[in-house]
Amino acid sequence: MYRRTLLAGAGLMALVGTPVFAAAKPLTIMTSLGSLSMPFFVHMQKQLQAEAKVLGGITLVEADGLNSTTKQTSDVEAGLTKGVDAIIISPLDANALAPAVQEAVTAKVPVVTIDRRIDGVPGILAHVGADNVKGGEAQGAAIVAAFPNGARILHLQGQPGASAAIDRNKGLHTVLDQHKDKFQIVFEQPANFARDQALTMTESGLSGLPRPPDVIVCANDDMALGALEAVKARGLTNVKIYGFDALPETLARIKDGSIAATVEQFPGKQSRTAMEIAVAFVRDGKKPESNLVLLTPVAITKDNFNQAERLGEMA
Repeated sequence: MYRRTLLAGAGLMALVGTPVFAAAKPLTIMTSLGSLSMPFFVHMQKQLQAEAKVLGGITLVEADGLNSTTKQTSDVEAGLTKGVDAIIISPLDANALAPAVQEAVTAKVPVVTIDRRIDGVPGILAHVGADNVKGGEAQGAAIVAAFPNGARILHLQGQPGASAAIDRNKGLHTVLDQHKDKFQIVFEQPANFARDQALTMTESGLSGLPRPPDVIVCANDDMALGALEAVKARGLTNVKIYGFDALPETLARIKDGSIAATVEQFPGKQSRTAMEIAVAFVRDGKKPESNLVLLTPVAITKDNFNQAERLGEMA
């Protein structure tokens, strides 16, 4: 659909500009993200807002899951009661959120999942996210490339039950398990994507090991930054830290050399694409070409810094 502009004095309508939604019915779209205390989700929310503004005529009902599946479930149910036209959600837990999402689908409210998916609910309009298995593989490949002679690894996993955590763990192990003779995981525990928990878990892991690991690999950047605090407190300058999310704060630490790498999964593009899919369906009945849209993550080091989506936000 194109923007239509009245030609002065002609009484005619002309198609001008780039394709946009114009003069379309107002929409109310609910966005539900796991926790807006996490910089990653804050960025996604800002991009959802920006795309809604570009498309026009959209009121957002913005829900913060507060890292609680109970809260996120309640938010979805409240959105359905309000009569929202569509829901864009990053579910904290694929299983726990399935009943609420099923309720939305049954009510014929289009649902687009972003970042984290729900596999057990048929009828979801689309999932837009990174291929987190490939992201984990990219993380593992970066470690293998940096340590040709092998390494001892401390691994902080994400939130149990979250699809992103499951897939990143799978991808990382797919690569590292091929080299078990050289790469040994000496400590592996979840830290729930949280910086404070990662700090505590890293301290626990370091205390229980006879000597420091060569690598600390984390399923997101908040955990990598927490691990960095623990490493700095012990004066361990030779431990290389790997994160996932390419947060501006992490990019700054890669630049100064205190973090080795992170994985870019293009969350802004995920958010904008999800909003476009939801609006196109509600306004025009247009279904996406595929109900699974996966972006390929990239490991970011000093060597390919310019590929990071949020480089301009780096302090």
